[in-house]
Amino acid sequence: MTQPKEERGNFLWRFSQKFQFAADKIIPESMVFCLILTFIVFFAALIFTWTNPVDLCMQWFNGMWTQLAFSMQMSLMVIVCAATAKSKYVTRAVNKLATYLRSPAVAMCVLMVWGYIASFINWAFCTMSCTVFAIAISKRIKGVHFPLMIVAGYCTSCLGQTLSPTCAVYGLLATEGNYMQEYFGRTLSQAETVYNPVNIAMFLTLAILTMILAVVTRPPVSAGISYAADDAAAEEEAEWMKIDRTTFAGKMNGSRIIMWLIGIMGVVVIVHEFVTKGFLGALSLNFIITIFLTINCFLYSTPTAFIGAHKDCMKLGTEVMFQFPFYGGIAGIMADSGLAAIVVAGLVQISTARTLPVVAYLSSAVVNLFIPSQGGQFIIQGPLLMDAAQKLGADMVTVVNGFVYGDQVTNLIQPLYIIPALAMTGSKLKDVWGFMAFMCVFWLVFTIAGLLLFPMIF
Repeated sequence: MTQPKEERGNFLWRFSQKFQFAADKIIPESMVFCLILTFIVFFAALIFTWTNPVDLCMQWFNGMWTQLAFSMQMSLMVIVCAATAKSKYVTRAVNKLATYLRSPAVAMCVLMVWGYIASFINWAFCTMSCTVFAIAISKRIKGVHFPLMIVAGYCTSCLGQTLSPTCAVYGLLATEGNYMQEYFGRTLSQAETVYNPVNIAMFLTLAILTMILAVVTRPPVSAGISYAADDAAAEEEAEWMKIDRTTFAGKMNGSRIIMWLIGIMGVVVIVHEFVTKGFLGALSLNFIITIFLTINCFLYSTPTAFIGAHKDCMKLGTEVMFQFPFYGGIAGIMADSGLAAIVVAGLVQISTARTLPVVAYLSSAVVNLFIPSQGGQFIIQGPLLMDAAQKLGADMVTVVNGFVYGDQVTNLIQPLYIIPALAMTGSKLKDVWGFMAFMCVFWLVFTIAGLLLFPMIF
């Protein structure tokens, strides 16, 4: 018997479930995914680069430890953002905001609009703030599909980097004395690389289409999945406040003055950075972590409550802490063995001036699966792509834009940067990967068409 439409969801929902089947049956946990990629890259380099196994192992080893600082930054980002999100004050405020959203469609639009705005500040801030917002929405609005909301917020984080002044490649090309300057003869301002008509048209088209896709992909009523965790954090916080202040040590442990003074120091740092570097210039990962730590000094206003809140969130940083170094090992093999250069060079050989931006896009998308670091990728691919652009007479800025879009599209199937959101919500990769792959397919089609058409129009 055929199920009623409301029991099956609409066409796009049913299409997305084709990918979800793969997520349920094939895609392992994110750590296993990472280890399998390691083996694939190792054996591919062994076959195609003639690098001996010992050298590959050493390249893997050396690459792992290049990611220690980034691993620590992202682990702290997860921990401090989760502590902020779980505080009773933030929970009340976000829940209050969520009460003004009456339907899943409106909630999805508001979430994604916020995500696009937040992505201009920083991708990590966007990912974590969208996750906090999605949790509140899921708790308050019936019929929302929480994994789909997580993916929608994550899409804004990825796409936002293509028009963000904090994008690594665009920042590099605008820096005096950068290693790509010989190809352009000068530095390129972000007005030329980021805010040119072709790139703006590409971003707006993808942003609107992605939002429409997220809104109209409607699950059946029975498929609504809300945020699974409870609100026990508020009760735990109340326990932390029960401090014996009859002793000197107890008074220090429960002192609000100590945390407030540290918080004031943080405020001074934040104001100084904004004043001296400007709003966007100040927004490094370390600075964003400092902002959340400062906020938490006031949200958890005693040393005991502060450390208790963060200790409770420490387990959320475990996967991030371990997986980032493993991806660094993959990048080490790809770069040092020459495997990445082989992949890019092979694609460039089949290009023309018109198709080179698309080839840059596809090559970047492939390499990003194994080197999920835009700056690291561009060190390998940038010179190869610019050499090809000069020989073929292709527009070099459009080729760079194609590279940046390619770097982002496979973030939708390469799980590294969504791990913080999964850790914060206690979700599994298989809960969201099907929707990520679903969005990735549409992005591939839309972006290839845009890279071919928009340069002819603008």
